[in-house]
Amino acid sequence: MRVFVAGGTGVLGQRLVPRLLARGHQVTATTTSAAKLDLLDRLGADGVVMDGLDAASVGEAVAAARPDAIVHQMTAISMAHAGKPDMKHMDRWFAPTVRLRTEGTDHLLAAAEATGVPHVVAQGYASWNGIREGGWVKTEEDPLDLHAGTAAHAGMEAIRHIEDVVGKAGGAVMRYGGLYGPGASDDQVELVRKRQFPLVGGGTGYSSWVHLDDAASATVLAVEQKAAGVFNIVDDEPAPASEWLPYLAACAGAKKPMRAPKWLARLLAGEVAVAMMTEGRGFSNAKAKRELGWELRYPSWRQGFKEGLA
Repeated sequence: MRVFVAGGTGVLGQRLVPRLLARGHQVTATTTSAAKLDLLDRLGADGVVMDGLDAASVGEAVAAARPDAIVHQMTAISMAHAGKPDMKHMDRWFAPTVRLRTEGTDHLLAAAEATGVPHVVAQGYASWNGIREGGWVKTEEDPLDLHAGTAAHAGMEAIRHIEDVVGKAGGAVMRYGGLYGPGASDDQVELVRKRQFPLVGGGTGYSSWVHLDDAASATVLAVEQKAAGVFNIVDDEPAPASEWLPYLAACAGAKKPMRAPKWLARLLAGEVAVAMMTEGRGFSNAKAKRELGWELRYPSWRQGFKEGLA
């Protein structure tokens, strides 16, 4: 197939493009910077500069590529685009990504309709943002938590928008867990090493993780199978912060994380960070395994953290 990867130079795009090529597909991949066209060339893709927030730019790029499928991996979460991670002001930190997940998604779907592209696969998110009621592990049938009234609300609404519009178009939304691997988790690891990532309260909130390579392999399956619907792309072991954060610190050769009471964390890092680390809900990958035949190289973050940081 001819596959159009919007956001081909992101941390996940760089793992996805070679896998698509290895499976025999032709890949056109986009970047916002002409300086990164050489990177796409080295990966083996046809590179194109595209502004995901400009409808004309998106329309022209898709029309020229004439793809059989579009994969939406556009974000602006990297330090270069968004600056340092800032959970307290998540609305500001995530503002460019919110636009890419709303306006950018709409532009890609409009371009797909205009040029007759039959299938779209888009990036979603499912790490700690399951609805905060009932059990600690959620399926695709459970609603996401929109965190109304917090700095996370706009970002969560943007994820819901992707699921709504891509779903109506008959596409697939890959709800990736917390991504880790080369380039994806460096900022978090740096905070852990500086002991600036404390364990909040009892660390009872759950998160789900997924290695970049496993996220990429699931996405290839969704493209090839023309999958439709929402899939939690997470590993086999959702876990509370009290387990994964000290383990990450040990793997990174750092001291144990400091502990912070909820009131202090709320003051310093904001309501979202407290909710994530004390009330977060993780996710089940049973549907992706069952319907896509997905097999993980890193079934647990324990293995992935250890291998990646050893």
